[in-house]
Amino acid sequence: MVRISAIFIAACMALIAGSIGVVVYLRFGFTGAESALVALGALTALAVYNAISARKRDRLEASNQLASLARGSGDLARQLAEFSRRLNAVESKVETVIDRALATAQPLAAEIEELSTLVKQLADSVAAHDAALGAERRSAPVPDAVVPSSTGLADAAAEPVAAPGLLAATAVAAAPVERKVAAFAGLDRDGIIAAIARAIEASRIDLYLQPVVTLPQRKVRYYEALSRLKADNGDIVAAGDFLPYAESGALMPKLDSLSALRCVQVVRRLLLKNRDIGLFCNLAGATLTDAGFPKFLEFMEANRAIAGALVFEFTQSAVRAMGPIEHESLAALAERGFRFSMDNLTDLRVNARELNERGFRFIKAPAQLLFNRVGVASTDIHPADFSDLLGRFGIDLIAERIESETTVVDLLDYDVRFGQGFLFAPPRPVRAEALQGTGDGKEPGKEATPAAGVAAPPPGGGLAQLVRAGMRRT
Repeated sequence: MVRISAIFIAACMALIAGSIGVVVYLRFGFTGAESALVALGALTALAVYNAISARKRDRLEASNQLASLARGSGDLARQLAEFSRRLNAVESKVETVIDRALATAQPLAAEIEELSTLVKQLADSVAAHDAALGAERRSAPVPDAVVPSSTGLADAAAEPVAAPGLLAATAVAAAPVERKVAAFAGLDRDGIIAAIARAIEASRIDLYLQPVVTLPQRKVRYYEALSRLKADNGDIVAAGDFLPYAESGALMPKLDSLSALRCVQVVRRLLLKNRDIGLFCNLAGATLTDAGFPKFLEFMEANRAIAGALVFEFTQSAVRAMGPIEHESLAALAERGFRFSMDNLTDLRVNARELNERGFRFIKAPAQLLFNRVGVASTDIHPADFSDLLGRFGIDLIAERIESETTVVDLLDYDVRFGQGFLFAPPRPVRAEALQGTGDGKEPGKEATPAAGVAAPPPGGGLAQLVRAGMRRT
């Protein structure tokens, strides 16, 4: 564009100079040479004028650009000064916040230390009471009423109480099946099974959640879903009291289906508040071989969007008893993205590689078993190296049944990342509104699932007062 304009200006100047030469030749009688000289002079004058005017324009443009650059530099300097002022203000605020945090943490650390001492004293007091009660029970005569009258109950008493369906067992493994429950008073074995079946059909199985926390931060990372049966008289029956009858009555598949429905609802509500939360849902080995498992699998397929947050849990005895059918069912669930966990460990003899290939990503072990304080032959590997062994195969170790602060301190030496137990929080019921929704996987947007469905534990500032009150009552 610049070249075209220059050519146009030069042509115009030549035309003007030529016109002047023609005028002086025709009008004023100049000779041809004189007219050519006049035209050349006019062309020279026009060229000089054009050069001077162009240079003035260039200087004016350059000066404008320099002025704009100076204004931009001034604005940049002011912005840098403002940023420097704000940075100084932020640094002063951070220092103030750190000082406040330190001032707040010091009394909290003192309270935690006091709380640890109180908990230890409470544990000693409870142990003394248990020892006294044990001595009284050993010295007291056994009444005739506790002798089981049913041979079926006597046979079941020889086996430990496990909770493979909906609740990881927290009672002693050898608890007798014939333990009397007030809610089942006056019922024989068949009557109890019928009452449990009615409760399942009426959906009178309440869901409780117990948190699994990170160690040592104690941040809630997962929940375990536990079940409680609401009897006909309104009493709440723990899983350890009714699951043995449900197993003997072949009711575990129905119970697990109801539990899975509730867990899906709970997970969906949990994920609305925290995308990094998860839920352990207990299943029985009988559910994997039940004729209704395809429907269960279809339901899980419809809810595979939450597969990363729902973990199915099986007992160690159930995992060891699994055959080809159970392995095929596990593989079908694993293909849909679901993960598995193993709990109720009685020893540490596990094949981590094989469990990883089957989709197991968690193993729950009682803290006392890790400390080798239960008198059971465990494994060739030292318990302190058990977490590292599992970690090499992508399996996280969760220490359960933690009830004292000293146990937590000892677990940190074993490189245990997660913990569960009454020390952190007892199982708490899920609110009814948290279980509202279809739960059929067809309308996931309408399903409910609870982080707000669990009653929150008391704040840390009041723990010492609660422990002191408990010690006074003791």
